[in-house]
Amino acid sequence: MSSRELAPEVVEDELGAHVSVAGGVQNAPGRAADIYSRNLQLFTKQPNRWAEPELADETVAAFTRERSERHLRVAGSHDSYLINLASPRPDLWERSLASFTAELSRCEALGLDFLVTHPGNATDGDTESGIARNAEGVTRALEAVEGSTRVLLEITAGSGTSIGGSMEGLRDILEQIPEDQRHRVGVCFDTCHAYSAGYDLVEDYDGVWQEFEDLLGLDRLGLFHLNDSQHPFGSRKDRHEHIGAGSLGEGPFRQIMNDPRFTSIPKVLETPKGDDMVTLDRENLARLRGYRE
Repeated sequence: MSSRELAPEVVEDELGAHVSVAGGVQNAPGRAADIYSRNLQLFTKQPNRWAEPELADETVAAFTRERSERHLRVAGSHDSYLINLASPRPDLWERSLASFTAELSRCEALGLDFLVTHPGNATDGDTESGIARNAEGVTRALEAVEGSTRVLLEITAGSGTSIGGSMEGLRDILEQIPEDQRHRVGVCFDTCHAYSAGYDLVEDYDGVWQEFEDLLGLDRLGLFHLNDSQHPFGSRKDRHEHIGAGSLGEGPFRQIMNDPRFTSIPKVLETPKGDDMVTLDRENLARLRGYRE
């Protein structure tokens, strides 16, 4: 078997994980194969720095080649943690817009399917204005960068002045994005974040998804982040745990894995990596696959 052929353990399903890009983004597809996956999420830059690297043509070509040879089905990015498109500070908002636009440009260059973004924080306490600023930022980036990468607004744990900790907030952002760009925007549902924000996937699974359908529409669901939580329900704290080892337990993950509405929705892990990320990702993915009935 050549180094680029799929290992026999690689599974053709919708599961994957956030993988390292150490040494360059072109190494990410091989790391997805290492954890027996054909789907991945990555960073196109260091997420805690403002520096915006330009991808060399050879890097883009190498990633494209590796993605093809590893038979990746879905690949996407998570944007920088520094970006705050809800900020009331003009300087930070402009810097965030420039960074988000650059991120979207890199995603398009790499042919990525999605770009996950945290809606941000209205640090002045004016949620309505923060939502409007976020919608404007996403819109301006989409207008500046044409293409097919779908921007996914991630539900957050709802701490502090976050505008992304409710389905109503996500809906309001979406509604303020012009119709000619709205088809390029969807939602990323993080199980840890949603549970911490007050959406009770343990005791009211059906109710949570009915609310999602009513407020957002299931057609807007573009991605799952499957993470258990180290904190209890409604804690407003964002701390991920291994699947089945946190406060959500096995139940919600078993339901998601067997819910026919979600069979084709990509699902990626952001669970703790520890000192052996390959082994831990394999274990968490195997656990999820084992929940299928």
